[in-house]
Amino acid sequence: MTTPPPGSRGIDEILAEARTRLRRLGPEETHAALSDGAVLVDIRPAAQRAEFGEIPGAVVIERNVLEWRLDPRSDARLPFAGDYGLRVIVTCQEGYTSSLAAVALHDLGLREATDLAGGFAAWKAAGLPVR
Repeated sequence: MTTPPPGSRGIDEILAEARTRLRRLGPEETHAALSDGAVLVDIRPAAQRAEFGEIPGAVVIERNVLEWRLDPRSDARLPFAGDYGLRVIVTCQEGYTSSLAAVALHDLGLREATDLAGGFAAWKAAGLPVR
């Protein structure tokens, strides 16, 4: 079947809609927000982190468990994730998956969640710290 089923949406449409719900931050804005108490969450798989590097201080929570680790209602949440006002900035490699992940956090009630526009690649290109 090559015709999309009725009611389905392509990933470009889903991503565009998701981004209407976020005030995405650039690398410099993200860096400033971290100094002001925001939490940066890196959702990239281990292989990407090993190949490209990491942002010092980022909390690594791979995408497949993100909601369980940050939902204040979840028994599997991380100790710092008990507050719906938590300022979370999600990053992936290039800033696509992170937008979808940040919107999933909005759906959990974490309305301050957003993502790093351009992802790790933009952070590194801006000359910000990496390891």
